[in-house]
Amino acid sequence: MTIDSNKLFKDYLSDIKNYDEVLKPNKEINQNWNTLLENISTIGDEKLKSLQSEIDWLMAENGVTYNVYNDPNGLNRPWNLNIIPFVINEDEWKEVERGIKQRAELLDLILKDIYGERKLIKNKILPPEVIYEHRGFLRHCDQIKYTTAKSLMIYSAEISRGPDGRMWVVNDRTQAPSGMGYALENRFTTSRIASELYNNINVKQPSAFFNDFNQMLIDAAPKDVENPNIVILTPGPHNETYFEHAYLSSLLGYPLVKGNDLIVRNGFVWMKSLDGLKKVDVILRRVDDVFVDPLELREDSYLGIAGLLEVVRNQNITVVNPVGSGVIENSGLVPFMNAICNYFFKEDLILPQIASWWCGQEKELNFVLKNIKNFVVKRIDRSNRESLFFCEFLSEVEIEVLKKEILKNPCRFVAQEKISFSSAPTYINGKLEPRKIVCRTFSIAKGNGYTVMPGGLVRVASERKELRVSNQRGGVSKDFWVISNELQTNIQQYTWNSSQNISVSDINDLPSNTAENLFWSGRYLGRALVTSRFIRMVLNNMNNEQYNSRKSESEILNYLYKAITNITSTFPGFVGEGSEKTLENPLKEIQSLILDENRIGSLAQTLNSFNNSYYSLRNLWSKDMWRVFDSIKKLWRNYNADEQPSIASLTKLLDRTVTRLIAFMGLIEESILVNQGLLLYFIGLQMEQATMNIAKCRSLIVFNYEEQLNYEILESLLSSHESLNIYRYSYRSYLSIDNVVNLVLLDKEYPKSLSYQLKRIEKDIERLPIPKGTLGFSKSLETIRVANKLIKNVDSITLLNLNEDKTLRNNLEDLLSELSDLLHETSLSISNTYFDHTYQQTQMVKQKIVI
Repeated sequence: MTIDSNKLFKDYLSDIKNYDEVLKPNKEINQNWNTLLENISTIGDEKLKSLQSEIDWLMAENGVTYNVYNDPNGLNRPWNLNIIPFVINEDEWKEVERGIKQRAELLDLILKDIYGERKLIKNKILPPEVIYEHRGFLRHCDQIKYTTAKSLMIYSAEISRGPDGRMWVVNDRTQAPSGMGYALENRFTTSRIASELYNNINVKQPSAFFNDFNQMLIDAAPKDVENPNIVILTPGPHNETYFEHAYLSSLLGYPLVKGNDLIVRNGFVWMKSLDGLKKVDVILRRVDDVFVDPLELREDSYLGIAGLLEVVRNQNITVVNPVGSGVIENSGLVPFMNAICNYFFKEDLILPQIASWWCGQEKELNFVLKNIKNFVVKRIDRSNRESLFFCEFLSEVEIEVLKKEILKNPCRFVAQEKISFSSAPTYINGKLEPRKIVCRTFSIAKGNGYTVMPGGLVRVASERKELRVSNQRGGVSKDFWVISNELQTNIQQYTWNSSQNISVSDINDLPSNTAENLFWSGRYLGRALVTSRFIRMVLNNMNNEQYNSRKSESEILNYLYKAITNITSTFPGFVGEGSEKTLENPLKEIQSLILDENRIGSLAQTLNSFNNSYYSLRNLWSKDMWRVFDSIKKLWRNYNADEQPSIASLTKLLDRTVTRLIAFMGLIEESILVNQGLLLYFIGLQMEQATMNIAKCRSLIVFNYEEQLNYEILESLLSSHESLNIYRYSYRSYLSIDNVVNLVLLDKEYPKSLSYQLKRIEKDIERLPIPKGTLGFSKSLETIRVANKLIKNVDSITLLNLNEDKTLRNNLEDLLSELSDLLHETSLSISNTYFDHTYQQTQMVKQKIVI
């Protein structure tokens, strides 16, 4: 086929000035792309558009996200995958692979030398300022020895095709390289949705690489450790690549932990689990160097483990990649890399680099300042996040400011040749456009060498003429195909060595943060469901009373309004100061109780709290759960709160919310085993439902009403409790206070009764592990047993006795109040026993860490 004959390529050639992956310099189609382009042509424009929509849908449904800091659209931006893959032939890839392995070996030696003998500096191969002016150099890591053959266990190189048609190295990623999980998810999605693209194409699969990756983590354990305990250390749900942290945790079966899940004791790192402390042997870290140890590095860090570096020095734990490896993410090294390669290997670099000038040398500084318009200027560290200057686009004033900044500290700047990298076809708005691309490759230590992932992650510029490629700037991604001449199987097998791989398979091993989030997920879900049902019941009563927004004439509605405030604790609301004015327009207050995210106790605020717990646990949730969860978010996002709400619109919102919450709660029990943490969720759920059950009864049936009002109150209570049909079927009688109390509070067989809920909490607490050296377990069990004894021995007749003026049931109020206090004490005991993260160590000497 020819490009000109295909309408998908309309205007494709209009502004191509540099190398394009599809075209040879003579504008003929690159042979590597022939079959793929034929498959695209066969699929056709309409089908291609449909498949792209399916990919977008699946990515959103599976919850594939990328966090963008300070994004006005919020966290968890959907990950964008373009349907057109990037293609490279295996013959060319072998040369790239050889270059990646060489560079990984070289960087490993540089890392060892920087924190070891420093021969490169002593022999004047490398100026010392290149290292010591880089904020990634951590003197605390000096002379640390490692038990693994390679210090640099994971290496990622960003590559792109240069003007000579060869793949060039753009950046090195050595600290905590990200993208492997996204690359794998891209492959899963493309092969599932767009299988027609694979016709007659042999694409190499990454399964063997991930098997090697898992084995690498196992082999990294300190000597003489069998069946090592491996954890993945994450900064938490707000980190930009948190999806990948959870994804790898789920794929590999290793606990996803935060810094306060881990603690140093007796020269080892331990994970705080429900059963106490469990020794950790390997940490796959996704936390930046300076944040991993607040005792020696950044004392204000809440992301790391105090004392970690001392454990590393004593070779009692392996951190992948080692702390301090960020120093070789250093553009200042680039001008010296070929010399270093010759020093160590007696050979040149296999993969070319961008021509670079380090400004710490007088000759190079003068050359850069004289020709600055021709260069891209960057700092030697973290150039991807700050101050990358495309000097050709700067004004004269901006150029002068930049020159002054360079002269102030020239050692911290590098100038690089302005290179326009290749473009590749990207499906945009029904046609193919050339967009700049950067490929991220991945290499891991294997034995005494390295192995390279066949493919990787391809990122695409956000606009046709955009020079920079960045996810933070709105770019998209592509699947990365290495095409073989040999037949490949599309079956991807990921099987770990079960004799050595230890996963979280028992509640005793559950990290404390995970346990806490499971507990609070149960509480937030229970609170959201009870709140939704109660407010929905009130709205239905308002509708039945032919409510108007100015004044309510219904006596029962006034009681129900006050009950809403008491149940949700959103005072003053309908009961506190200013309640008379609030009652003049109750719908306004109810709207706030439903939609105001900043109001503590509102439904929106409760759902937001659940949202935070949910993201912290996403490595445990199934894809079906994500879809239901996402449908809840979309439901609320699409509700137009700017318009004057009506009873009907709010009721519809709550109807749909309740349905989705129930669906989500049902899926939880299918996704996690009880002995893997579901028990904590159950305890939280039952505790919240019991607490709100008590609150409803205290608000509605402690008081005595005249007969008709009493009937309406009882009917409203049962309706909000989803128990009205159960009552009618069980009692077949007129609503009476004694029967309602028996059903809602005392029935030992009814799952929604308080008696049943309290007993369930006691049984579940009995199944929790008993942490060593703590009395908290016995305290929580003792407290809930007192509550169960109280409700078990209650006399229903005495319970319903009225006071002297026949207005209150004091015995009922006293019982409910005491049970509420006991539940609160039980919850505090559980938190203090299992979720205590207060242990801290502080630096004895203040240290200044340059950032």
